[in-house]
Amino acid sequence: MKRNILITGGAGFIGSHVVRLMVNRYPDYHIVNLDLLTYAGNLANLKDIEHKPNYTFVKADIADLDRMRQVMKEYEIDGVIHLAAESHVDRSIKNPFAFARTNVMGTLSLLQAAREYWESLPEKYAGKRFYHVSTDEVYGSLALTHPDGIEAGATTKASAKGHTAYGTEFFVETSKYDPHSPYSASKASSDHFVRAYHDTYGMPVVVTNCSNNYGPYQFPEKLIPLFINNIRNGKELPVYGKGENVRDWLFVEDHARAIDLIFHSGKTAETYNIGGFNEWKNIDLIKVIIKTVDRMLGNPEGHSLGLIRYVTDRPGHDSRYAIDSRKLRDELGWEPSLQFEEGIEKTVRWYLDNQEWIDNITSGAYEKYYEDMYANR
Repeated sequence: MKRNILITGGAGFIGSHVVRLMVNRYPDYHIVNLDLLTYAGNLANLKDIEHKPNYTFVKADIADLDRMRQVMKEYEIDGVIHLAAESHVDRSIKNPFAFARTNVMGTLSLLQAAREYWESLPEKYAGKRFYHVSTDEVYGSLALTHPDGIEAGATTKASAKGHTAYGTEFFVETSKYDPHSPYSASKASSDHFVRAYHDTYGMPVVVTNCSNNYGPYQFPEKLIPLFINNIRNGKELPVYGKGENVRDWLFVEDHARAIDLIFHSGKTAETYNIGGFNEWKNIDLIKVIIKTVDRMLGNPEGHSLGLIRYVTDRPGHDSRYAIDSRKLRDELGWEPSLQFEEGIEKTVRWYLDNQEWIDNITSGAYEKYYEDMYANR
């Protein structure tokens, strides 16, 4: 094989898309997918490539330093794409220690194992890369200065005219870190460790911070798949506060393309922000989902609007996230490929067409299946 690439968290939402892309695009690479298969990891996400000759799955915990050392040596890893993480804010509020263990100590274990292995080689760091995937939430919250939205372009720092923005400020690669939740604090800490390993040991690293992803195979505790499934089943749609919080949405396949591009062509020790130029208020996004699902199910327009229920806001709920991806566009030529309307159509259709997948997730049946499969390994 030309390269041996370790992808952590490859059975999760974003990770499975990256694994699939790399396995199919690079038949001369050996792609090693490492995942602990906790609640959000599901190998059913990768049924279409699980028998490819250049693909290997390893069940392991990134916080287990000795196991990470073994994996690095056994598979002669020369590149790491690190996506494994606890990522749900509500869960981090209830159990911050789990997020510190996985996101901080897990990242540190992986860094140390890679460093020890690469430094043991005659060529050391030549041809190696440690790619750390992070989030825009490390930057904190942007001001919601235009509650009704404005057209982004010349009057703002956004790099794509024609999309709606809800303020004049955007996260850039040099934005100050200001995390507000245990989740974002744990990711901020992991980012700092990655950069410290470059500055202290010379490890060739790259860091990306992305906006909210959406698309197929997302665990249905997240807003878009949760609401699609709830509408299908006539369940309530819980909306924090008044639904005024703004998020920038990125189609997951566009994110996977960006990761591939940056892994191969990004500059060492650089940070790249990956965003969709696609800001939506939560309540407006929810109404688009309702309209799309109702239409695809053959319901009258507005049929499911009555399912909306406003609930007590989340503690420390950030007002607005919005990423400026000009650096990635200007240096590497990446831009989102899908308009949101096309992306949400594809996403809703996928979930409605894959009811068995989401039913297995919500019932927990997939967890028991994989527990049994790997019990004696």
